[in-house]
Amino acid sequence: MKRGDQLKGVESAVASHEAEMDRVIIGIDPGTNVMGYGVLGIKGKKPLLIAMGVIKLSKFESHYLRLKRIHERVAGLIEQYMPDEMAIEAPFFGKNVQSMLKLGRAQGVAMSAALERDIPITEYEPRKIKMAITGNGAASKEQVQEMLRRILDIPREQLLPELDATDALAASLCHFYELQKPASAPSGPRSWKAFIAANPSRVKP
Repeated sequence: MKRGDQLKGVESAVASHEAEMDRVIIGIDPGTNVMGYGVLGIKGKKPLLIAMGVIKLSKFESHYLRLKRIHERVAGLIEQYMPDEMAIEAPFFGKNVQSMLKLGRAQGVAMSAALERDIPITEYEPRKIKMAITGNGAASKEQVQEMLRRILDIPREQLLPELDATDALAASLCHFYELQKPASAPSGPRSWKAFIAANPSRVKP
């Protein structure tokens, strides 16, 4: 049967060793045209890329069929990578009410796939994710992608043109950083340069 969606992604060399990880986190960037996903493995205090990719849904004319496919695809990713937790980007509150409604539905369907398997979910606002990754809550998607490439040592050839994939990966890395914070953590750096200066071990040239 011909599918209306397209799954596009990459797996790293550690993808076959999820069982050896202390924790696996799946990040989701919800969308009804393109949905991004990113899977991180945590070994000790080191995050490692397991997989990232996108699910393209534009060939489905029906919004409800897109929601059905999102649920099926997220459930399939959970079955494949067996994450311990899910981090999901919260919808950005814009002026278009209909777009917000559709995006909220996509998020809810993805969350239901995790809830069916008793996987804890944490929701993060886009600004908080950008702040965690780049030190700048107003950073561009391209800046987020570049910082992720450095932090996780991702070869340039493995980066996808669809930034939804790295947005999802950023959500999972943001969640990892939040788990590492002490209860009374100080506020983070307020600029890109300050972030790099404060976290030299996270960033590779």
